Amino acid sequence: MNLNLCENLKEEIDKMLKSGIIKPLDESEWVSPVVINIKKDGQIRIYVDYRELNVARVIDPFPMPFTEEILEDVAGRNIYSFTDGFSGYHQ
Repeated sequence: MNLNLCENLKEEIDKMLKSGIIKPLDESEWVSPVVINIKKDGQIRIYVDYRELNVARVIDPFPMPFTEEILEDVAGRNIYSFTDGFSGYHQ
C-alpha cells in the first residue's frame, strides 16, 4: 500500500473511532479484510468484506420485502422522506 493511501486510511479510521462507529478490541473471534475504494474526489471509502462472516450468520426470520411490495405501499402517498446516515453506511 502506498504511503499516501496508508495515511488516508489511518485518518479515516481515526474519524470512525472518534465518532463511535468502530471501537478497538483486544481480541476477536472474527477477522474480516478491509477493502479501500478511492472516490472521485480523492477521498477513500472503507468497506469490510464480510463474506466469511456471512457464512456463519443466523438466517433472519423477517426478510426485507420485495421492492415491488414497498412501491405498492408508498404509491399515491403525499409525503415522502429520505435519510442518509454517516457516509451512507453507518446507521
